[in-house]
Amino acid sequence: HYSVRLLSSTTGINPRAAAPSATAVENDGSFPDTDMVPTPKVIIDQDSDPDATVVEITFGDRLGALLDTMNALKSLGLNVTKANVYLDSSGKHNKFCITKASTGRKVEEPELLEAIRLTIINNLLEFHPESSSQLAMGATFGAEPPKVTVDVDIATRIRVHDDGPDRSLLHVETADHPGLLVELVKTITDINVAVESGEFDTEGLLAKAKFHVSYKGKALIKPLQQVLANSLRYYLRRPTTEEASF
Repeated sequence: HYSVRLLSSTTGINPRAAAPSATAVENDGSFPDTDMVPTPKVIIDQDSDPDATVVEITFGDRLGALLDTMNALKSLGLNVTKANVYLDSSGKHNKFCITKASTGRKVEEPELLEAIRLTIINNLLEFHPESSSQLAMGATFGAEPPKVTVDVDIATRIRVHDDGPDRSLLHVETADHPGLLVELVKTITDINVAVESGEFDTEGLLAKAKFHVSYKGKALIKPLQQVLANSLRYYLRRPTTEEASF
């Protein structure tokens, strides 16, 4: 279960990656700027493995061995092992299994999950600067901001439905920004809804979350589903977000 002891900001996250080490093998330099830049994707999966947080990174066929990304994650106090690499029509998928070094268990704290997400995106921006124009984070941390912006009112979609008698499934799609994962979980738990597990995808300018949620061990009744959707919609569409806190 996610921890409900949430901080008001994700402290300790450096928005700028360390300088590339001499052993960096992320980018082989073979991709000219004129190439069509693929959409970067980062998936944080809490569902598929009961003992580890699974992270998947895709950026067309441009990713190298990601050794520096693994080392950056280890600096957060994590054990990181490469699960597998596979190719499909969308490119090269790199999967990692992550556990906390202190406990050997999967990561459950929203703040640390957000730190993992920002660390991976930060390294993408560092080693693949061409990804900056494809990522929402490029406007904050990258060399080149996205050429288009997402209207949060249009982009935001929220759905809640039953997923058995003991839990409901919440889907959220919205414009991405730093600290979003933490704020989503905080907004949910502030109305006493428990977040049990889920998946958080960063896909270019958008974030797509899927959370299993419950209230007192049961699926959410329809009125509470509406309260949850309204609370999230209010947070996501309010005119200002204190991104500088993250």
